[in-house]
Amino acid sequence: MATALAALLLIAVAVGPISTLVSLRGLEFLSEGIIHAVFPGIVVGYVVAGIPGLYLGSLLAAAIAAAVLTFISRSGVASGPSIAIVLTSAFGIGVIVVSQRSDYAGQLQQLLFGRVFTISASELLPLALGLFIALALVAITWRRQVYVAFDREGATAAGARPLTTDLALNGAIALTVVAASAAVGTLLVLAVIIIPGAVARLVGSSLSVGVAIATAFGAFSAWIGLTVAFSLSVSGATHLPGGAATVLVMVLAYLLAGAMRFGRNVARKRLPARER
Repeated sequence: MATALAALLLIAVAVGPISTLVSLRGLEFLSEGIIHAVFPGIVVGYVVAGIPGLYLGSLLAAAIAAAVLTFISRSGVASGPSIAIVLTSAFGIGVIVVSQRSDYAGQLQQLLFGRVFTISASELLPLALGLFIALALVAITWRRQVYVAFDREGATAAGARPLTTDLALNGAIALTVVAASAAVGTLLVLAVIIIPGAVARLVGSSLSVGVAIATAFGAFSAWIGLTVAFSLSVSGATHLPGGAATVLVMVLAYLLAGAMRFGRNVARKRLPARER
């Protein structure tokens, strides 16, 4: 339980600023493309060398995915269909590879839905290293990331180099995907990347406040989700995966934040113009 919580707290620290930028720049679909493109690397590494090979395979796939999808998003071709083709074909390749193993069902379940309660203490170091690199990429390019998000043409004219900025952010997303996939699984990692930033945009008053909210939100969701999953599983009431429980807490909190934002907007419209 302690190791699982440590892993998700590490992920929350990295996801805070990265998720904020993903929401700010509207990169949700591209993030999904990176997630699916990384899946074959996760599968090949896991099938060939087990847990130790998982990180190496996924890191190689993450580097390739970040570069390819950055090129697609900047090319003249329709990026939406191209990204969709990449993510579906990559996911199909991963399923084919893992299906060659005799324990196909068990391995596929771990890769798709995560294994947060079986993460070992020895895995925390490579996980933390990958997340540190992801945070470093974002920190070094932070001013350019924000500039490009609000005015891409102006950033280009000012010499902000949008290509390297895009590569840095997509690389950070890919590294975070690699780390979070082991905890919550490939199918659910998109929620971990997107929801904290979406919540921060709903309730945050500035960019710096939004990053703090996204980070705290990820950590709080991990604590609540793991606690609920652990308690229900130990009591025998039901078997609840920790990663899925964490994502469910995030979704419920997002719906609550959205309802509160909607209520405030309705109340504001009812006020006289002088009081708004």
